[in-house]
Amino acid sequence: MNDEIKQKIKNIIENTIRPGLQADGGSIDLVEITNAGIVKVKLRGACVTCPFSQMTMSLGVEKTLKDAVPEVKRVELVS
Repeated sequence: MNDEIKQKIKNIIENTIRPGLQADGGSIDLVEITNAGIVKVKLRGACVTCPFSQMTMSLGVEKTLKDAVPEVKRVELVS
């Protein structure tokens, strides 16, 4: 994945996804973007223990990134 696409992913996480999670007491860190289009993230704060964190990952984080950046194949949660 080229640097321009990686920067776009970073900007979406920092400016769109993270503020939404912070409003609910959580946060998200970008861990890695692989050349295969896999984005690895770590949830923090209230998101760690939230029973809806899987829904947030699939319907929020992954959908947002895939819609904005077609090169993203999937988003994985790491600990």
